[in-house]
Amino acid sequence: MNKFNSKLSTQFIELINILKGKNVAILGHRRPDGDCIGSQVALCRALNQIGVESVAINHDAIPQSLKSFIGDTPWICSGKNDITDYLDYKVITADCADEMRAGEKLHKSYNNVLINIDHHISNTNYATHNFVVSDASATAEILAVMFLDNNLPIDSITAQALYIGIATDTGQFRYNSTTKQVFEICCKLIQLGANPAEAALQLYENESVNKIKLLQKFLSTLKFEFNKKVCIGQLNSRDYTESDATYDDSEGLVDYARSIKGVEIGILLEERKGSTKGSLRSKDPVHRVDLLASKFNGGGHACAAGFNIDENIEKVYELIISNLTNHFKYLNL
Repeated sequence: MNKFNSKLSTQFIELINILKGKNVAILGHRRPDGDCIGSQVALCRALNQIGVESVAINHDAIPQSLKSFIGDTPWICSGKNDITDYLDYKVITADCADEMRAGEKLHKSYNNVLINIDHHISNTNYATHNFVVSDASATAEILAVMFLDNNLPIDSITAQALYIGIATDTGQFRYNSTTKQVFEICCKLIQLGANPAEAALQLYENESVNKIKLLQKFLSTLKFEFNKKVCIGQLNSRDYTESDATYDDSEGLVDYARSIKGVEIGILLEERKGSTKGSLRSKDPVHRVDLLASKFNGGGHACAAGFNIDENIEKVYELIISNLTNHFKYLNL
């Protein structure tokens, strides 16, 4: 088999071999998505099978739509469980653009990251060893490349986890990051046990009634700005209460704003316990929503980014409009 990335894969396996016989904690970012969960699961399982005792740790609970893909992977939710027994573990982060993305608690517990594996263009290369490929479709794609190139063990759960990571971060293979290599990798993952039909069923055809109610509220707030190039929707605390929905239920709602004909940037602003969470999505990487998110101490990809800010939602809306004006001028759009 021709290697996908010989240099990257060689560096990875040399480092992983040094870790054999040691203990490793694999951290993911708060409010984990498919790529984060898939990457943590896949890396944890592969390392355990080659003699690197590993556990996946995330501050937040696994979203309901992703729970069925974890299998028997060692997993700890640090927001609810004690991690004292794991504090001396070597640290690998997956899908974390900066040191704080794992959350304040995990950052304080593990402030010396050995390996950073990620695909965010805003990654700060904070680890001793950084495997950051900003043009990769997903962190799971980077891992799949290194696993396949080095013939690391990939069981059916690992294959499905890697597939989930790629499928979700490519928007079901619709985004510009979807390349020939992406399909070649997914083909191999299917041969190793990944099941696209089951993935699609659990991810996209298993929504709760509460999420649909929350979607209705979100759609009712949509406003168009900048000659309808930007569509912004909002969710406040009351919307969650009246829908009996959770914060996990807002996942993917911003895509409805972006999907409207003529809209280039879709935005979701959420009121969360006195702060505001922003989700930014664009159809074209030329809009660099990661740069827009950075104005609010956030980050992400050219087409998908986010931020959290301690301001009320009305003020953040005003700041978004102001920053978008400057943003479009800066990009000459």
